[in-house]
Amino acid sequence: MGQMFKRMFYGLITCLAVLLIPFKTAAAIDGSQADRLLQPQGLERVGVYALKQIEPGLTGEGVKFAVICRSFTYIDGEPQNDYRPNIGHNCFKTSRFTFFDQGVLSAGVSPHSTSICSILFGEDPESYNSSIGPFYYQGTTPQAQADIYEFWNFVSNNVFYNTPPDADIITASIGMQFEDWWTRGIESLAEQYGVIVVAGIGNGANSFDPVLYPGACANVIGVGVINSVNTDDTATNLSNFALAYPENSSNGPTANGRCKPDIIAPGNCLAADINEPDRYEPTGNWSSYSTPIVSGTIGLLVQKAKQERNLRPAVSPKGGNCVIKAILLNSATKLPYWHKGRLQADDDHTAPLDYMQGAGMLNAVGAYANLVAGISKPGSVPSTGWDLNEMNKRNAVENNYRITIDEPEGKFITATIAWNKHYNNQYPFEPAIEKDSNLRLELWAIDPGNPNNNYLLDYSDSLIDNIEHIYIAADPEYTNYEVIVSFSEDSNPGMNSTLQQYGLAWRTSSKEENDDIFWYDLYADGVIDESDFDVLLNNLSDGTLPPDKYQFGDINTDGVVDVNDLKILMSRTNQQAAWRAKL
Repeated sequence: MGQMFKRMFYGLITCLAVLLIPFKTAAAIDGSQADRLLQPQGLERVGVYALKQIEPGLTGEGVKFAVICRSFTYIDGEPQNDYRPNIGHNCFKTSRFTFFDQGVLSAGVSPHSTSICSILFGEDPESYNSSIGPFYYQGTTPQAQADIYEFWNFVSNNVFYNTPPDADIITASIGMQFEDWWTRGIESLAEQYGVIVVAGIGNGANSFDPVLYPGACANVIGVGVINSVNTDDTATNLSNFALAYPENSSNGPTANGRCKPDIIAPGNCLAADINEPDRYEPTGNWSSYSTPIVSGTIGLLVQKAKQERNLRPAVSPKGGNCVIKAILLNSATKLPYWHKGRLQADDDHTAPLDYMQGAGMLNAVGAYANLVAGISKPGSVPSTGWDLNEMNKRNAVENNYRITIDEPEGKFITATIAWNKHYNNQYPFEPAIEKDSNLRLELWAIDPGNPNNNYLLDYSDSLIDNIEHIYIAADPEYTNYEVIVSFSEDSNPGMNSTLQQYGLAWRTSSKEENDDIFWYDLYADGVIDESDFDVLLNNLSDGTLPPDKYQFGDINTDGVVDVNDLKILMSRTNQQAAWRAKL
């Protein structure tokens, strides 16, 4: 579409907007501006600071991380061992780090790992930035321990020998385009030892990144990035976040068709700068920095699970990583345009997650609530909870979890199951498909008085993913439901296992707010204007969706970006977000 036509179109819609709708100069449609006291504000957006207000003792105490860092400098393709965070920065004064590297070259510091570790472990009550003013800097888990590994040291000494690190969580803000023996080795570590592995998914089309490994691995929690808003004010950008976009966050499916990412989180964080001990600078919208937000939140969940006996199965070395993954995804917040698989009108039963958002945005408070609701075995269970269990073809056809919702009107039911894929435990760690199983997740509406009225409300049954996810409105006429875990009838012929361990999480919640400004503010600058029409016009479709393009602009969620969405956008012209109105 030519620029002249666009200018004519913008003039036309401006006139129509004046004629058809009231002019609104500052319509606040997405809540008040975030508090600036704590940084990074990305943690505020996903509820980490709110969770710490609920339970101030959640600091990461008693939790240990293995942080995998690449050398920042390469000469003739050889890493120069500058992988460490700058421990001279003020935010690391009380941090507990141990370092592991090859020892061939003197270890140096990396700006990349300095920023990542500050988001995870930093704490500095007296911080200052010229664009923001004074603030309290507090990472996710400032009292956790960390073993920081140079990448090749970890691969050579842990992955190659199938030896897990002495850690609860492995986190890696690195990636490569293709599966390799070491990415399969990481899958094997997660499967055999129940260790939780978190990795960035890649930085999208602008960085020419497909879905990167190990974030793309089946047994790894792959993290995408939510962009900060697009304004000229640094403080505003660091406090307000929009959506995940394909330009900056790699999106699925993977080369073999699986859903990724698993979850998304803000990436533009105020983080420690390598050059001065009291300096903090924005990181930009990169998955390297959304990853420590997710892994740090998991650290808080792990701390809680370790503290209470009835929660300890969630961190069991035999499948605990599946429970944490299920809880994390089950509690995620659906942002505008969330939809399983690709853009279409109907739910996708074979793609468990959205290819751009995964299960949605990290929700620290929601994940905590799902965890502390406790473990429940099949049978009658509370409306929120989780289980670590197994399916055995010889003993049971299915496992049933029966829940009751007293007032189902306006309620949503979410259920998520996760299990590990199997790999050989020796180099080159080939997939052990014969040990795999394929599980199916169903949600039934139940009429106790008349079983003939029972019906299948929703199901998730991917042929290749090791995650199944349901998110659907409850039927106002039904108060009783069953979440059913079973073996899928559609399985890879090579799968011969009769036994499969799984982690399951479920919850009921109120319907999430639908009138988020980012349904309409496609340019993410806080005002609905010409820039948003430009984005929508570029995404107009004739009814077919290009297989390699994730599109925004299907405002009415009918499965196509068309003139009907344009009409809705016109009706919102000139509305502003509250934070934009204050600039």
